[in-house]
Amino acid sequence: MKFSKYTLDLNTDIQYLKGVGPKRAKALYQNNIRTIKDVLQYYPRKYLDRTNIKKISDLIINEKAVVISKVISASIKRTKKGQYFQLTVSDGQHTLNCLWFHGISWVMEKFRPGDNIAIYGKIEFYQGYRIIHPEFDIIDDNDNLLNTGKIIPLYSSNNILKNAGFDSRGFRRLLVQIFKDNNKYFKDFFNESILKEQGLLELNEAIYFIHNPDSGDAIKRALYRLKFNEHFFLQLLKSLNKKTIESYKGQKFQEIGEYASSIYKNLKFKLTDSQINVLRDIRSDLKLEKPMNRLIQGDVGCGKTIVAVLTAAITVGHKSQVAIMAPTEILAEQHFESFKEHFKNYNVNCELLISNIKAKDKKQLYDNLSKGNIDIIVGTHALIQKNVHFRNLGLVIIDEQHRFGVDQRKGLQEKGKYPNILSMTATPIPRTLAFTIHGEMDISWINEMPKGRTPVITKLINIKNINSVYSKMKKEMDYGYYCYLVYPLIEESDKLDLSDAKSAYEKLKKGVFKDYSLGFMHGKLSKTDKDSLMTKFNNGDIQCLISTTVIEVGIDNPNATIMVIENAERFGLTQLHQLRGRVGRSSLQSHCFLIHHKQTDISKKRLRIMEKTSDGFIISDEDLKLRGPGDFFGTKQHGYINTGLINFSQDREIITRCRKKAFDIIDKDSKLCLSENQLIKQEFIENYKSMLEFINIG
Repeated sequence: MKFSKYTLDLNTDIQYLKGVGPKRAKALYQNNIRTIKDVLQYYPRKYLDRTNIKKISDLIINEKAVVISKVISASIKRTKKGQYFQLTVSDGQHTLNCLWFHGISWVMEKFRPGDNIAIYGKIEFYQGYRIIHPEFDIIDDNDNLLNTGKIIPLYSSNNILKNAGFDSRGFRRLLVQIFKDNNKYFKDFFNESILKEQGLLELNEAIYFIHNPDSGDAIKRALYRLKFNEHFFLQLLKSLNKKTIESYKGQKFQEIGEYASSIYKNLKFKLTDSQINVLRDIRSDLKLEKPMNRLIQGDVGCGKTIVAVLTAAITVGHKSQVAIMAPTEILAEQHFESFKEHFKNYNVNCELLISNIKAKDKKQLYDNLSKGNIDIIVGTHALIQKNVHFRNLGLVIIDEQHRFGVDQRKGLQEKGKYPNILSMTATPIPRTLAFTIHGEMDISWINEMPKGRTPVITKLINIKNINSVYSKMKKEMDYGYYCYLVYPLIEESDKLDLSDAKSAYEKLKKGVFKDYSLGFMHGKLSKTDKDSLMTKFNNGDIQCLISTTVIEVGIDNPNATIMVIENAERFGLTQLHQLRGRVGRSSLQSHCFLIHHKQTDISKKRLRIMEKTSDGFIISDEDLKLRGPGDFFGTKQHGYINTGLINFSQDREIITRCRKKAFDIIDKDSKLCLSENQLIKQEFIENYKSMLEFINIG
């Protein structure tokens, strides 16, 4: 099949592009690059500024520059310490040496005397000007400086792509072909009014400049437009989802009821102002016909659970059932025990549904649940199984909601007729970000800790000084308090140079802690063994619990005063904060020791943040800045298409603008029926097909 220069379009198979062909195209296919559109949306990972072309006589030490030159000689140089490859080039008046200490066999084959080349790198001076491990381009007579004298985009590549000739240079050649006769492949889904209002480049301009920037400003403007696209459609999705939920008619719970009133009056502690304000928000939601869809954000130990208990009590008081879904069995078990304790004096039946319940007991549980004999059921994702049926599900409580995918949350929601949804997270997100990330939900914050809590003292400790930490642990245990010792692995790994819990347990119980009672907790233990361990730990039969991160959530002992985390540099800040939250849950002074082994400047900076603050909102914000969002917000679970351009922490201004625009459009045109929104609707449907079942746009 032959194509003329005018036949290329977004859907053209990449094999038909000049210089590719079926054989080379296979490498691109293996990396999900099949069409012209895929190449155009394969964005650069970074850029090199090669606009600074200089003569050798004008070079400045420590400055990066490009030198257009001719190869004079190439040879292997040997020293007492080894060998290196030296390339000497000249611009006709002066010479410059280029040195390679690695990849010698590869690079020495690239050059022949007389070759015209462009050399790029940082200028040094030692017996003349030189560049260590420079980048280079061999300039053919017809090459027109493809990779030189410009701002050069660099593209991600792997061995499969490189072997087929698709390194950064190869991708740039592809794009030269694609743009040769056409740079307007896309039909912009934003009209002129939106482009002007938001200060956006036209889409084709943005695509062209992201691959062919003529200045740093061009990169910024192109990047802004492409980021705007991604954030806009995510916010559009959230806005549509919110509208869909608001169109449902659920159950109204007008009265507080006897259960909630009684539990509240009999609390042994006073609720914080934040907790009371959140309960007011929930009460207002429950009085409405539209289903509640509220997220409670709060730091570790702020008291979200009692808010959930009181919300469940209101629901049960109206003869409706409650389902509580937790991400782990340990957390589900803890919630079950907590709810059972609060409702023990009332005619309320609480049950637990997790994977290891006997088949006979499960069948009975399913039967009781469908008949309405169970008021509150706590479980993991087992709650969304086909066999689970409710008689009248009125409230769904989802803990650590970001750990569940959209389909899982929707699966539980569909067990009832538009039940109220109360989500909770102990992964605090700064207020400005929360509105944009969780835009389809109403959000309440618990930003106070219960009275009487003493802040945890956090210290960064080198592994060399671990004995001082052990001494501190002994003193605390001698006083009658308890300790946690957390490791990243259960068992020793050949692949990872990390401390493991099992070998540490065996070593410590025979050595430094031989006079103390130790327990070993990990995720592979049976429910019976876990329950036994936790009972012993809470009763004081175990003084130090050695564990993996299975205790990150859901395990509370108010008399635990020390948390020690091995290989702390390998954990995210938010995870460290969660682990630290296992101590300091009373008025007792508690400590958290972060043990580091191999520390870099970056890891030291991260861990110092833990020393400086116990505010989870600040910590999560810093975590975002340092390691990027990744799947921090569960965006993959939202069906979100991420091209790698966006960064939730850095893009706050863009996100805010996108949110406002998306929500304004949906407020005026909830089905995207207006002619001015047709292209937006078309783009949305094309890129979010998997999500259309969760919303209603006709």
